[in-house]
Amino acid sequence: MQKLDKYILAKYIKTFLLALALIIVIIITFDVSEKLDSLISHHATFWQVVFDYYGNFIPGFVNLYSPLFIFISVLFFTSKMAGNTEVIAILGSGISYRRMLRPYLYGSTIVALVVLILGNFVLPISNRNLMEFEDHYIKSRTTSYYNNIHFQSEHGVQVYAGTYDAIKCDVLLFQRDRFDDDGHLTSRETANFISYDTVEHDWVCDDYVVRTIEPGGNEYYTYETAAHKDLGLEPVDFDLLSKDITTMNTPALIKHIKRERFRGTGIVKEAQIELWQRLLNPIAIIVMTFIGVAIAARKSRGGIGLHLAMGIAIAFAFIVFMKITTVFATNGDLSPFMAVLLPQLIFGIAAGILIYKAPK
Repeated sequence: MQKLDKYILAKYIKTFLLALALIIVIIITFDVSEKLDSLISHHATFWQVVFDYYGNFIPGFVNLYSPLFIFISVLFFTSKMAGNTEVIAILGSGISYRRMLRPYLYGSTIVALVVLILGNFVLPISNRNLMEFEDHYIKSRTTSYYNNIHFQSEHGVQVYAGTYDAIKCDVLLFQRDRFDDDGHLTSRETANFISYDTVEHDWVCDDYVVRTIEPGGNEYYTYETAAHKDLGLEPVDFDLLSKDITTMNTPALIKHIKRERFRGTGIVKEAQIELWQRLLNPIAIIVMTFIGVAIAARKSRGGIGLHLAMGIAIAFAFIVFMKITTVFATNGDLSPFMAVLLPQLIFGIAAGILIYKAPK
């Protein structure tokens, strides 16, 4: 690595860390003022707030906004270099524009790898700890009821729950249908109310009815007013919040996607989007780095101010485009993979065009 690489790489890392540190201090200041009453009323200690809350809050913030702050950092120090005619001096010394981009590639790759590891393995642990702290000291669990739950518990078995109370582990209007290989209904179990017995590890069923349908068409009914039944189900099967995908590391998330795809629930796309964002979003750091260089390396009368204004507009467009594609994937026919890749692909092409047309 030559002196030029070390010089630009040092500016790249230092400016990014400084920008990140400044904005984190500002965010924490506003966040503390907003949550101070809850923290005091729940008797959270200073060290709990520092380590258990903000120690787990910061990794998520870094992971989410790294592309934006990398972009602003590159715009800032590269514009300053251009204003001081350092870029002209570098190119005038016989170093090609492509060669000058090498330390930017080094820096963006380092940050992208850190964000990749952070998002796939560190952040899920931080999110779990953060949720536990918030539930205890800031806000209690806000969602305890789930309505109209459908899933496949095993091959040919469909389960429906009208309402599930996640705190009491109660189900109102339970139904389970079994089908043969030809798709014909063979039995239906219904209960007006079932409640999980944590001692016996089974379900207490009220008005439990089993309808059995034989191949010849004959039907048989059994009815019990109240009964303990081992339904082969756990409360976690009904509890959507317990499957919070942000608290799963990537291997666990992949297993969760396979399981929910088998169950036929409606949260598969959300989990797939989360997976592809973890794997592909670090690419945005490299893309935004090269867009920033292409814009800021040329000296202009507007100086840093003009470059920052252009950069904020581009960053805003990138974020909006990402949100739009995510909505299309969640509610439309766009695949989760393309929803995450498309903004980066389009802006990556834009970065290539800007670099190609940049003054050399």
